[in-house]
Amino acid sequence: MKFHIILEANNSPERVAELARLAEGYGMSGIWVSNMHDARDPFVLFTEAARTTEHIRLGPVAVSPYELHPLKMANSLLTLNEIAGGRAQIGVSAGDGGTAMAMGFKAKRRLRAVRECVEIIEAAATGEPIRYDGQMYKALYYHPSWVTQPAPKVYVCAGGPQMLASSAKYAQGIFLGDHLPEHVAAVNETIRGAQAEVGRQDDDFRLLNFWAWHVKESREDARAEARMWLAVRVTPWPVYYHRGILPDTDMQVVWDNLPAINQAFFHKSPDIKGIPRDILDRLVDRCSSTASIAELDTEIDRIRQFEAAGLTDIALRIYANPDDSIRLIGERVMPALN
Repeated sequence: MKFHIILEANNSPERVAELARLAEGYGMSGIWVSNMHDARDPFVLFTEAARTTEHIRLGPVAVSPYELHPLKMANSLLTLNEIAGGRAQIGVSAGDGGTAMAMGFKAKRRLRAVRECVEIIEAAATGEPIRYDGQMYKALYYHPSWVTQPAPKVYVCAGGPQMLASSAKYAQGIFLGDHLPEHVAAVNETIRGAQAEVGRQDDDFRLLNFWAWHVKESREDARAEARMWLAVRVTPWPVYYHRGILPDTDMQVVWDNLPAINQAFFHKSPDIKGIPRDILDRLVDRCSSTASIAELDTEIDRIRQFEAAGLTDIALRIYANPDDSIRLIGERVMPALN
C-alpha cells in the first residue's frame, strides 16, 4: 500500500513545499491538491515543492477537460513535470462540478472526453510531434520538443460503472473518491473484467482512493471536523450514494436536509440543522476516518481492508493541523501497514 496526502488547495506555495518535504521524509508517495475554482492555480502551486523535494510525486486532482483544453492541460502538467524532474501527476475527471460548474460548462460525452484528454497528455509527454484529430478535442501542429523528462503519472477519476469499465482499458490508474472497502472490492471486479475483455495485463496499474482523514485528540473533535466537510463527500448525495452505508430511512433524513449540509460547509460550522446527531455521527464514521488518536488501530484496520479489497494506494485528505496528521500517518500508520 502506497500513501499519498491531499492538501487544502488554499495553502501558499511555500506551505505546500514545507508539507511536501515533511511527507517525503516519511517515504510517502505523493502530494495532491484539490482543483478548486477559487483557489490558487494547482500547477503553479507546486513549483516550490518541485524545486525542494527529490522523490515525492506532485499534482492536482481532479482536472476536467470541460474547464481546461487537454492541450493546455498537457502544457501545464509537463511544465510542472520538468521542474519536478519527472515527478508530476494528475487526476483527470469528467465531472462538471466545481470549476466547470462555476464557469457554466456542462459535461457531455464524458467517456470520450476523458479518453481523448488522457491520449493527448500521454502523446505530448513523448516530446514528439502530435497531430491529434479527435471527436471532441484536437491538438494540431503541436510539437513539445522541450519535453525531456520521464512521463508524468496520469490517473482517471472514476466512480460510475461506465467510466470505470472504459478507463480500465487504457488508463495508467484509476482514482476513486470516498469509496468504502466493500465498494473498492466491487470496483476492482469491474476493472479486472474490463481489462480481461481487451486482454490487458498490467502489473503497474494503480487503484487509488480519495479518503477523508479526521483523526484528532478526541472523537468529538474528529466528528465536528468531519461534519463541517460533509458537503464535499460524495456520500450524502443521492446521485453518488452507495447503498448500505446507513439504513434508507436514515439516509432519507440526510437527503431531506442537504441545504443544511451545504450551509455548514460554507460557514465552516460543525452544526447541521435538521439531522439528528446520531445519524450524522454514524454517517461520518462510515464514510471517513473519524476517530480519536486512541482509536487509531481501528483506522489502521480499515486501511488493511482497503488493501485486501484491491486498493494499491490511499490518498488521505487532511484538514486542520496538517503537520500533525502527516506525522501521525508517517510514524504510526505506515509502519503498521508496511
